[in-house]
Amino acid sequence: MKLLSIPRLSVSRFKLPVLPAILAAFLPAILPLILSGQILACTMLHCARAEEAPVPLIFDTDMGNDCDDALALAMIHALQSRKECELLAVTITKDHELAAPFVDCLNTFYGRGNIPIGVCRNSGKTPDAGKYNQVSKINDNGKLRFEHDLLSGNNAPTAVEVLRRTLAQAQDASVVVVQVGFSTNLANLLASPADAIAPLSGRELFAKKVKLVSIMAGAFAPIPNDQGVLGEHREYNVAEDIPSIKKLVELCDVPILWSGFEIGLNLTYPHQSILQDYRYVTHHPVAEAYIAYIPPPHDRPTWDLTSVLAAVRPDRGYFELSNPGTVTISDDAISRFAENPQGKHRYLILKPAMAERTREALVQLSSQPPEHCGSPQPAPNHAR
Repeated sequence: MKLLSIPRLSVSRFKLPVLPAILAAFLPAILPLILSGQILACTMLHCARAEEAPVPLIFDTDMGNDCDDALALAMIHALQSRKECELLAVTITKDHELAAPFVDCLNTFYGRGNIPIGVCRNSGKTPDAGKYNQVSKINDNGKLRFEHDLLSGNNAPTAVEVLRRTLAQAQDASVVVVQVGFSTNLANLLASPADAIAPLSGRELFAKKVKLVSIMAGAFAPIPNDQGVLGEHREYNVAEDIPSIKKLVELCDVPILWSGFEIGLNLTYPHQSILQDYRYVTHHPVAEAYIAYIPPPHDRPTWDLTSVLAAVRPDRGYFELSNPGTVTISDDAISRFAENPQGKHRYLILKPAMAERTREALVQLSSQPPEHCGSPQPAPNHAR
């Protein structure tokens, strides 16, 4: 903003003692303009930020199968502290009772222990405890190291119930669903009938309330196999529940943004951050989960984090997008993309020049301290 045009004065025309007098003469005239301009600029900036309402977000995760889920949830909390998103609920596709307690201990660590948690029961999908969900059970002198009140997923409501209730309460076309595990929960939701929570079927409710699904699944570039030969890749989240991801692709009427295996593979998380950036507290659940999964030195791919970043900050230049098209899933878990101007699917593209800046954003957000530096927040009973 150009406030005032003042002819440049040559210092050589004045003796130095004259300068203060000149400034003193001009100052009363220009100061109100400067201040009014600053106020106007601040007001415009405040209004612009106010218009960018936080993204209502549901996080669907297979927490415990890889440490990037924990990093992604930490990242969501940082983005919520920055008022860029609002975590409405967390639903879990890992079929083990300790997955929900770890999610709860992470939410409580970040001061948000009241976030609804829903679980998938009796699906048989990865029924082991995982390498780090036991972090939620660690006791120090008879007290939980990380305070939380949901001690077993058996005491949590089902994922479909939580999803239906959360969506029923949301504004139309407002919610972004970030799915970084299997498609079990979303497939079950889409197939659910109308009930006392909402008079719409799951497919109708999803189409009415959700504006985007950001999913970490599939592969849209050749991936090297164990022998280093490039080829099609059976991505884990797809392969673990092929019928469900096929159902998601078939029944989802809103756009799907795919982060393929190749994206996180080329954005590894520096283990130095785990060893250094989480030391603002003596014990940190994210750092302990990462170390329990595979101890440093180990730079884990950031698969799940990329879906969060693309969902909440779609216009920051972290990624490019493919042209519109349609993803199909084969019976042997291969994801294939066909361009179609009418298609509702796109996938992320990471150019080499983007990688360093994008990685830095992932690291800074996931390692950001909570607003209260981990002070626990009382949480209601999740079984209600």
